[in-house]
Amino acid sequence: MATRFEEALGFKLEASNLLYALCDFQTILNKDIFLYDFLNIIKKYDIKILQYRDKINSIETQIENLQYLKKHLNIPIMINDKIELINYADGLHLGQEDFDSIHSDKKIAIKLIRKKIGNKLLGLSTHNEVEILEANELDIDMIGLGAYKSTSTKDVPNLLGDKITYLAKISNHPVCAIGGVNIKDKIENISFNVVGSGLYED
Repeated sequence: MATRFEEALGFKLEASNLLYALCDFQTILNKDIFLYDFLNIIKKYDIKILQYRDKINSIETQIENLQYLKKHLNIPIMINDKIELINYADGLHLGQEDFDSIHSDKKIAIKLIRKKIGNKLLGLSTHNEVEILEANELDIDMIGLGAYKSTSTKDVPNLLGDKITYLAKISNHPVCAIGGVNIKDKIENISFNVVGSGLYED
């Protein structure tokens, strides 16, 4: 029986380093390109899922951007952090601190989140064994795991490197490798390579 994630993707999911594009608006701005250009860039690759992250635009502009992406892409679109935008996306990706701000007990936090997002996709960022084992007990669809390698866009004190393979193996959920991941990286036990700035390296 297909999982909620597989139904959204439209195919059976097996760990194989599929591509998950990160559309970070600040990066797009820094590259001096528009969403139209971004679409052309990601259409060169076989992207299976996209996450929209925007910490600079108004909510109205973010809604317009999400609607634009939905119109031109036939893949699930996740919104980063902002549960108030869930009506314009196929899912929500949250960090550990986002969960904690909803409720200190993650199982209660999940119930409150599910009330708002219903059956849409839900991802959670994890960084270590404890967080993965905790995530195994939650009604989520995927975990982000990282940082895999150092990245120019974020200062990360704890890099997983090759340890990511072992950590991914203990997850009950599909694992999306985050942080310094490239399109061509082959990482065992990883379902998705989450690629941000690597999309622009050609």
